[in-house]
Amino acid sequence: MAKCHRPLFYGHCMNSQTRMKKIINAYYSFLKVVLTTLMGILIIPVTMQIFARYVDFIPRYIWTEELARFCFIWIILVGAMIAMRENEHFTVDLLPTPKTSKGKALSLMFVDLMTFTMAAIFVIWGWPLVKFGLLQTSEMAELPMVFIYAAWPLTGLTWILFLSERVADHIKLFRSVAP
Repeated sequence: MAKCHRPLFYGHCMNSQTRMKKIINAYYSFLKVVLTTLMGILIIPVTMQIFARYVDFIPRYIWTEELARFCFIWIILVGAMIAMRENEHFTVDLLPTPKTSKGKALSLMFVDLMTFTMAAIFVIWGWPLVKFGLLQTSEMAELPMVFIYAAWPLTGLTWILFLSERVADHIKLFRSVAP
């Protein structure tokens, strides 16, 4: 095993940081595949609903509306996870524009703290939803609701993961600036 010549935070090596970056990149790629798959799945029940209105030989299934709604919920939340990683989630500029790099780093860390708070809310209040979903099934398709409710805490945990990567970059920016 190679020796660590450039220790980072708390004695971790550059190798562990590179490994973590690869894991995060793989998870991010997985989320993009999931989003694409969900979009493809969404097309099926919506198309069935449209054709059932105009063609008499296709029965009007009620479960298609429920499946479309569940896919849409997951599409929104997986899209929010991806947007967090790409730093394309919406932000509101309430803080004045910093004039220094150190001020910019502090401003970015403040925004990250607020986003982390929102992620924690998703995890903390999403967990009781998951427990409640273990006891429920959907009305029409009789799908376990836990698969739907799990989207919120998973989104919060994913945001925290992607925020940790971003905060590390902002700390580097803060430390790289001469006082």
